[in-house]
Amino acid sequence: MRLLLIALLFSSSLAQAAPPKAEAFAPVFELAGIRLLCEQSAPLVQRGLNDQQQAKLAKVFAAEALCLDLAKQLAGRLDQAQLQQALNLLESPLAKGFTAAERAVGESGAEGLAAYRKQLTERPPREERLQLVRRLDAAAHTTALATLLRYEVGKTQAFLALQGRGESIDEKALNSQTKAQEDALRASSAEAVESFMLYAYRQMPSEKLAEYAALYEQPAVAQLLDGSVQVLPELFAARRAQLKK
Repeated sequence: MRLLLIALLFSSSLAQAAPPKAEAFAPVFELAGIRLLCEQSAPLVQRGLNDQQQAKLAKVFAAEALCLDLAKQLAGRLDQAQLQQALNLLESPLAKGFTAAERAVGESGAEGLAAYRKQLTERPPREERLQLVRRLDAAAHTTALATLLRYEVGKTQAFLALQGRGESIDEKALNSQTKAQEDALRASSAEAVESFMLYAYRQMPSEKLAEYAALYEQPAVAQLLDGSVQVLPELFAARRAQLKK
């Protein structure tokens, strides 16, 4: 009986430690904002290009394939139990309340946010509140992901411009030529994210904001987002390589 119990426990722990299927990441990507990043990639890269180029880029940077490739890479970094924990946290009532506040900004139009940003220059937020927002931004990797998307899109457009002139460039040289832009993109992304959060969460008590930041600091969510920030540049580079063919 004891041997059977040990065998059952061992098989249970193996099941929990098994890597999840790539498709299982879809709901977590949706809640974490990663799905939106995948969806924005092609439209941003396509801007200003002709129909033929846009059609090719739509295929190479297709959202489904980009998110699926990311999930395949992350499947080796998180087990099924960690993925489920991340899902439970991101779909908790606390997270849903903050997501609703973010959506309300989009539904009410940009006027309120624009007016608030102007107001911030005249009446800066309390330092304590600002630090909470920055803590949340760092934990949720919001600025990091926004910067990554803008930077990789810019690199891809630079690559396409060179290709259009009959020139070729490898990833190392492309990184070197565009690296100076990354700091400026990060600074502007951080400013935009900061003001958005201050506005969207203005009705949220500071203790709730601290709880929300702590949610993103949980190991399962942190590992998901850390891994995404590390892997996505590789996926963009792989897609640029496809454009050489």
